Amino acid sequence: QVQLVESGGGLVQAGSSLRLSCAASTRSFSSYTMGWFRQAPGKEREFVAEISWYGSTYSADSVKGRFTISRDNAKNTVYLQMNSLKPEDTAVYYCAASPGRLVTHPHEYSYWGQGTQVTVSS
Repeated sequence: QVQLVESGGGLVQAGSSLRLSCAASTRSFSSYTMGWFRQAPGKEREFVAEISWYGSTYSADSVKGRFTISRDNAKNTVYLQMNSLKPEDTAVYYCAASPGRLVTHPHEYSYWGQGTQVTVSS
């Protein structure tokens, strides 16, 4: 069982930055692909970015060049650095863990955090 706890969300103005963190409670953290998803009201959960156990990353086109995913296996933590935030980035952000690779669909992830709210005002 893997428990994930996100933090770092908040209310910011457009153009600002935020860094989300997700702490995992598992000794095998380094073996999981970690992903970030987001869900806005009335919309489906959307893939944001993922990072493999060895550090390879992949991001959605909507956030490329603005968001960066990274991980610190020594701290069992994955991060999402979000720059140049836009109002359309407003959503609840979730981190998730998957035993697979190149995983971009929610059903491919086995464990989920409770989410952290990010609100970007115009």
